[in-house]
Amino acid sequence: MELLLSNTYRPSHLIRASSSSLAGKSDKLRSFRPSICPDLLIDCSKFCLFRRQRYKNNLIAERSLSTMAEYDGEAVTADVSFGTMVFEPVLEEGVFRFDCSENDRDAAFPSLSFSDRKKRDTTIASQKVPMYIPTFKCVQDQQIVSVEFPTGTSFYGTGEVSGMLERTGKRVFTWNTDAWGYGSGTTSLYQSHPWVLALLPSGEALGVLADTTRRCEIDLRKESIIKFAASASYPVITFGPFASPTAVLISLSHAIGTVFMPPKWSLGYHQCRWSYDSDAKVLKIARTFREKGIPCDVIWMDIDYMDGFRCFTFDKERFSDPKSLVNDLHRNGFKAIWMLDPGIKHEEGYFVYDSGSENDIWIQKADGKPFVGEVWPGPCVFPDFTQEKARLWWSKLVKEFISNGVDGIWNDMNEPAIFKTVTKTMPESNIHRGDDALGGYQNHRHYHNVYGMLMARSTYEGMKMADENKRPFVLTRAGFIGSQRYAATWTGDNLSNWEHLHMSISMVLQLGLSGQPLSGPDIGGFAGNATPKLFGRWMGVGVMFPFCRGHSETDTIDHEPWSFGKECEEVCRLALLRRYRLIPHIYTLFYMAHTKGTPVASPTFFADPKDPSLRTIENSFLLGPLLVHASTLPGQGSDELQPLLPKGIWLPFDFNDSHPDLPTLYLQGGSIIPVGPPLQHVGEASPTDDLTLIVALDEHGKAEGVLFEDSGDGYEFSQGGYLLTYYVAELQSSVVTVKVSRTEGSWNRPKRQLHVQLLLGGGAMLDAWGADGYELEIVMPSKPDVLNLICKTEKEYKSRIECAKRIPDVEVSGKKGIDLSKIPIDLKSGDWALKVVPWIGGRIISMMHVPSGTQWLHSRVDINGYEEYSGVEYRSAGCSEEYTVIQRNLEHAGEEESLILEGDVGGGLVLERHISIPKDIPMVLRIDSGIVARKVGAGSGGFSRLVCLRVHPMFTLLHPTEVFVSFVSIDGSKHEVWPESGETLLEGNDRPNGEWMLVDRCLRVGLVNRFNVNEVFKCLIHWGTGTVNLELWSEERPVSKVTPLKISHEYEVIEIP
Repeated sequence: MELLLSNTYRPSHLIRASSSSLAGKSDKLRSFRPSICPDLLIDCSKFCLFRRQRYKNNLIAERSLSTMAEYDGEAVTADVSFGTMVFEPVLEEGVFRFDCSENDRDAAFPSLSFSDRKKRDTTIASQKVPMYIPTFKCVQDQQIVSVEFPTGTSFYGTGEVSGMLERTGKRVFTWNTDAWGYGSGTTSLYQSHPWVLALLPSGEALGVLADTTRRCEIDLRKESIIKFAASASYPVITFGPFASPTAVLISLSHAIGTVFMPPKWSLGYHQCRWSYDSDAKVLKIARTFREKGIPCDVIWMDIDYMDGFRCFTFDKERFSDPKSLVNDLHRNGFKAIWMLDPGIKHEEGYFVYDSGSENDIWIQKADGKPFVGEVWPGPCVFPDFTQEKARLWWSKLVKEFISNGVDGIWNDMNEPAIFKTVTKTMPESNIHRGDDALGGYQNHRHYHNVYGMLMARSTYEGMKMADENKRPFVLTRAGFIGSQRYAATWTGDNLSNWEHLHMSISMVLQLGLSGQPLSGPDIGGFAGNATPKLFGRWMGVGVMFPFCRGHSETDTIDHEPWSFGKECEEVCRLALLRRYRLIPHIYTLFYMAHTKGTPVASPTFFADPKDPSLRTIENSFLLGPLLVHASTLPGQGSDELQPLLPKGIWLPFDFNDSHPDLPTLYLQGGSIIPVGPPLQHVGEASPTDDLTLIVALDEHGKAEGVLFEDSGDGYEFSQGGYLLTYYVAELQSSVVTVKVSRTEGSWNRPKRQLHVQLLLGGGAMLDAWGADGYELEIVMPSKPDVLNLICKTEKEYKSRIECAKRIPDVEVSGKKGIDLSKIPIDLKSGDWALKVVPWIGGRIISMMHVPSGTQWLHSRVDINGYEEYSGVEYRSAGCSEEYTVIQRNLEHAGEEESLILEGDVGGGLVLERHISIPKDIPMVLRIDSGIVARKVGAGSGGFSRLVCLRVHPMFTLLHPTEVFVSFVSIDGSKHEVWPESGETLLEGNDRPNGEWMLVDRCLRVGLVNRFNVNEVFKCLIHWGTGTVNLELWSEERPVSKVTPLKISHEYEVIEIP
């Protein structure tokens, strides 16, 4: 295959990837394409299963279509098959399984997404036929499936993805990746959900699952068309169309299972930080929460607690007595969660390594020896969780670990992440000796995406083994569709900036739309320093997410709620008290999610799926009938928002805690939600506490709601040991009656007071008290009295907002970390969308090619991305100074979209940079840079120190094994430089002759970098972990006012057949 690609590769015949060319390829090019991804290549390893060979034989013998295509003047033959997929009804009414043929059905691997894999493979009796039938095309070993829907269909789901809520125009790849500092255009994050939820123009919905564990391309770039591309053969399962998106998610849960029932304490606030490096520090954090009256239930231990980062160990000095630490935490109402990674230190005498070696449970290399890769402890081996004996081995270790008082476990780095390798993970040729039920012996390419889920499963089962009367709580970074059966998740290593605050809402919602309702972001951002306003605003939104945890990186300023000044501390306190009051409602939502498969947090359009105006709303969401409307813009408080509410009655309310930095809450007419008292931790609650019902009547004067109650832990609820109460309210003859309509469960109703708050509008409410379980009547005041009450309440709200101490938008003093919360400058024109941060090196941190949906730069705000230096030394002057914006031209003002910056690099020198997207060549991004002498002293003869203009862009490798650098050198020789080459310095006639190209065979695009060879004296290729630098160096010499150093170059993305 590599030979075939290199033989057909001709730079002069490459096609520009402009908007028009990417929208549709010519038939000529479609008739031949190299295999898209490494896992699409024919597997020739000795472990290849008979099912794969049977699939290929059937493909060739029974439905092979030999086609001829002319490519670069040569005829090419490829085995291609295409057509309409065959189907059978499975699981339940309205669910269909599609395969390319009967033989492909037999050749498919076992399902790892279905909780009962037999249900995917068992036909049911049904008279229905599918409304939407996918088509397929098989080329080489690649199966491409397309499903077309009516114009106006909106797409959601695709699991853990960054960027916009509505996914039309996007493309992602399911390949679990350690994606520290990801951006809105990153195409592979920590989890894989080959699933799309389609919302039809009618408001009906349909779900599509590509049931494959392999790397899968989910392409939604063409309007109303879903396209999957992955290794053959795999089935596609459709769910619906059903009447609503909720109905689709319920049906999906019947396939992949529902979320585990979380212990009630896990719905409180969690405090975490990488650097709680001693038991004394942990106890100080816990004590401060209680002293300041800020609610919190859990303290987390990152890798700091371990002895040399060895899993299942404790540092003998800093965490000398973990049981005593946990006992102290428990006495103060805290739980303790501890991290466990999959990497086990390769060290004889370390009991975990010795035990694993004795039981032969390590992942192997192709030669049969254990694979060793570097992670935090150094050289590590990795359990093969595809084997039952390895899962049981791990579970027993977890069981023993729990005896130290561990309340929950955090599985991190389980993509699995590997250091010091360009792919950021283990070789795809590694061998898993999997159980037959999972797919048997396969290479890592097959099991990579489910490794994290299988680890989480093993951890979950170990916790159950330790105590059958407690519900496990596991948090996993990596996962697959179905992981919710075993673990919660979070959105990974995000950044402390406003973009990531805004994205966190959509990311949590997308996970919920993909079957994982228990998720949340690192509140405040993991990497970088939050400002007070950013942190407070994020806390206000974050407390409304299903999973609520603050977490931050070491070497940043402190990110506890009290770390940002009194104003921010008070907002955090108010926000967390809100959450704790709403826990009865949130816990009820989780019971429904666990038993029925309904979502916990859902997009606003769930309230009215027929309304197209709601489908792209990203700053509000639903918790059942409760709508949360938040501001994610630094200059706009919630009081300044103009909400776009669904049709019907939506009544605002608060807990006398309204604040410009807190979201606005609305309750849908026809709803009742239960709330409890403000608490410091969940353990403070008692069944006899006063119960409050917030009631919003609909246009018919009716409302209903539900409350689930049990012990908060254990499994008594599964045997009937609970109380599920359905409340109703109805207005008749100016009297609203609130009562219990029915109950479920064997629990007796606690004797407690019932407090009903009847919403009237404008935040006004009527209060009434009674005994829970008995009818309560509320006499409605006259209409003028109601209007007066609303007017009075609105004035009180306005006064409360005006008197609120707003969080100042200032930086926190401290030397650690960097402020990431400022707003970058956007350049958008033609094929490009850029983000530039003048305040840190004038760097370009985002370089999005819009037609292909590709984010080329690997960047965090304070380092990497596109940088320029003024010397040959790495990160010399120019990369971190604050730049001044000299000129900014906007395309919509009739100008060429451009930005001119300059930064003082010392010694009378400035580094100038002109970034532009030419109006006449919109597919090109041009950068003209120079080191210019401004104030060089006469004593130096008008010449500066020795300088070199070093252009240092760091590009991300979305598919590291399928990427190379191609160029023709000045001497005419052709070159392909692959990642295994390490670092390559090109000088003299070895330099590229004016252009070189970064080729991604998976994406079928290349990033061309053109430059003036007379200005560039050296070119450097440096392959990193999932990255590559393509550097341009000028000559090294002094400069004067008339002899600057300059490099002019440009980027363009072209399509590769």
